[in-house]
Amino acid sequence: MKILLIGSGGREHALAISLFKSPRLSSLFIAPGNPGTAQLGTNVAIQDTDISGLLAFAVETQIDLTIVGPEAPLAAGISDLFIEAGLAIVGPTQIGAQLESSKAWSKAMMLKAGIPTASYGEFTDHVSAITFIEDAPLFPIVVKADGLAAGKGVTVATDKAMALNALNDCFVNDVFSGAGQKVIIESFLKGEEASIFAFCDGKSFKPMLAAQDHKAIFDGDKGPNTGGMGAYCPAPIVTPAIAKMVNEQVFEPLLAQFKAEGIHYCGIIYAGLMIDGNDVNVVEFNARFGDPETQIVLPHLKTDLIDVFEAMVQGRLSEIELEWLPGAAVCVVMASEGYPGSYAKGRVITGVDSVTGNPYVVHAGTKRDDNQLLTSGGRVLAVVGQGDDIASAIDSAYKGVDCISFEGAQFRRDIGAKASKWLNRSL
Repeated sequence: MKILLIGSGGREHALAISLFKSPRLSSLFIAPGNPGTAQLGTNVAIQDTDISGLLAFAVETQIDLTIVGPEAPLAAGISDLFIEAGLAIVGPTQIGAQLESSKAWSKAMMLKAGIPTASYGEFTDHVSAITFIEDAPLFPIVVKADGLAAGKGVTVATDKAMALNALNDCFVNDVFSGAGQKVIIESFLKGEEASIFAFCDGKSFKPMLAAQDHKAIFDGDKGPNTGGMGAYCPAPIVTPAIAKMVNEQVFEPLLAQFKAEGIHYCGIIYAGLMIDGNDVNVVEFNARFGDPETQIVLPHLKTDLIDVFEAMVQGRLSEIELEWLPGAAVCVVMASEGYPGSYAKGRVITGVDSVTGNPYVVHAGTKRDDNQLLTSGGRVLAVVGQGDDIASAIDSAYKGVDCISFEGAQFRRDIGAKASKWLNRSL
């Protein structure tokens, strides 16, 4: 099968690794890809937002199946374009992609579906949002840019000044390039976050293993949020009872609401959860695989990923039984100095070639120039370790991290440690 994978980050390299394992794969093209995906297929110099260029390539190359990694092309309507041309594609249409591209639309969908989530207000002008903040009885509160902000449009404001500054970033400073001209202000949810992805074909869904991301830049969940500094899977906070609750209170009602509104959703549903004892709320939905969670969820999938994707586009996902491998996986993200703020590019990376097997390296913000591997993004790469349990997977991942270096590299030393309280043991 000829497959086109769209994207250039760690998530896409992780997807490429899983697709490459399939005996059904004949050709893999990645647009635009990165140095890691180049080792598994053919990188194509088409940006992920050039949806007309991607369509032309898919038609010319006679691609059998296209898989969309990032959110931006989904929000731009790439699936609508491909479906109209009669091409198979994994990813929701533009209306369904609003599950991620508009937090206001997503929150309204949750309310209609009866999905548990934080109470909120929606604002399109600065003055009314300020008034709401001034009258807020309790802090912290959460300020969110409505549109796509690369995982950085959320501020947990512990006081009024912090909340007002977040509003300024959205409405005045336009930090999020238009994505903050509508703002959601939510009540703060207590608990611990976890993520569950689900495959969906518009008629049924199949949940994957639970993962836990680490969004803050520094150890102990300190500092500003990032796109994710590491993750581990499975997440022991998601007990079988919690997983059942998520199926019944989140995925089932969401899919029912889609059907009621005539929205055919064929793609990934990413449920970001806040868990407090037996209380589960949805923090947000995404319309694609998460990054870095993909890096540690897909290694557990024993079922051929191409079989799953094919069943999705053919509307027969219910016929697929997902099989999962035992053990645990941990990934540690190595980021550029200054990230999640401004950062330098072009710094030489050494040691990557020495990390193979277990652990192994997933490329994200890297490029090759004159046979040198260089940094080119905020999150540069992730090191994935696997083991019989989380403790051994942590050890494996950090052994890999210690082999790699580039100027200003920053990474957390506590990825996976929070699992210890759920496992009743010290990691």
